[in-house]
Amino acid sequence: MSELELIHADILYTGMGLPIRDGAVVTGGQTIAAAGDLETLRRQYPQADLRRTVGVIAPPPINAHAHLDMSDYAFQALPYFQWIPEVVIAGRLSRGLAGAKKGLAQVQHSGVAALGDIVWPGAPEVMEWLLSEAELSGVAYWEVLDPDPATADATFAQVMQDVQRFRKLERPGGMRLGLSPHATHTVSSKLHRLLANFARREHLPLQIHVAEHPSEVELVQSGTGPLAQSFARMISFTSPDLTLPEVLGRAPSPDLTPVSYLAELGVLDAKPTLIHMVNVTDEDIRTVAQAGANVVTCPRSNANLECGTFRWTAFVAAGVDVALGTDSVASGETLNIFDEIAAARRIHANLDPRLIVRAAVKGGSRVLGTKVPFLRRGEAWSEGFIWPEA
Repeated sequence: MSELELIHADILYTGMGLPIRDGAVVTGGQTIAAAGDLETLRRQYPQADLRRTVGVIAPPPINAHAHLDMSDYAFQALPYFQWIPEVVIAGRLSRGLAGAKKGLAQVQHSGVAALGDIVWPGAPEVMEWLLSEAELSGVAYWEVLDPDPATADATFAQVMQDVQRFRKLERPGGMRLGLSPHATHTVSSKLHRLLANFARREHLPLQIHVAEHPSEVELVQSGTGPLAQSFARMISFTSPDLTLPEVLGRAPSPDLTPVSYLAELGVLDAKPTLIHMVNVTDEDIRTVAQAGANVVTCPRSNANLECGTFRWTAFVAAGVDVALGTDSVASGETLNIFDEIAAARRIHANLDPRLIVRAAVKGGSRVLGTKVPFLRRGEAWSEGFIWPEA
């Protein structure tokens, strides 16, 4: 029997260029002898024994957006504007370190290479643990919520103190610190500007939830709709006299979108990663591409919260890097990125599946600033490069 083995894959992604249909890897022991087109490798290595055929061979994927501290929540499918108050806020007492540890165990068990996690400010112990102890690379984004411009300066001063404290906990090879102004309407225009400028100066990665549900577009265009009503109820407990124009720093307008609003504020100059981005226009996509920002899509969460379908092909055509995230178990059901990949293939049935593979690997690495291992001659072979069947 030959010492060389050939593994055929419907899709091969070496970490470079585009994934290949009908690819293969030739291995000799624990080392890659070659990776490329199946027929080419058969000619070059006729002595290699065909071991098996698999669906995907690629570097481990990346979960670019999750909420670990919500891992003790129960999954619930509701329209987004109901889900926030009835699930996220109602269940906030279950958020914390215990849930985050449970969630990280699920993430690691799924075999990801890195993680982008949003850390709720009500549980700072989660950030401390992720930066100082968690055995995974990626970015832990400190979430910021404050729609009231009157308290923007005080909130920003606290964020600067938090960043100074948390940065001392970063470790080589571990998670690094980022910021997450929660969404267009839950952070005042003044605070959005302060955070974006601070992130640029301090080289802090940003993630922002943007254009998740159609009601968010209605909110910024007319100040009406179910999200406007939900938001008004939420702020009534802390800022009963606060108006939407005060939050936005301007009146709603029919020509405004969540993306154009952030561009107007200069937030896109910080090249944030934009999460969800389901309800966007062609002009929004061009704006994101010109800004050099990345996007993370969460197909299961988008479907479960009735947000719509992400315009994957349009973003790729514009040159925007797309990554994949699981969101929370409360909206996405599990934190297993392979479950998300399988859902992406079902929901985006007409999309070239190679784009999904590339997003899960290269797109995620672009978002989190990690390096993708290459599958090429001389590199170590791992059985982990064979993805579970969708």
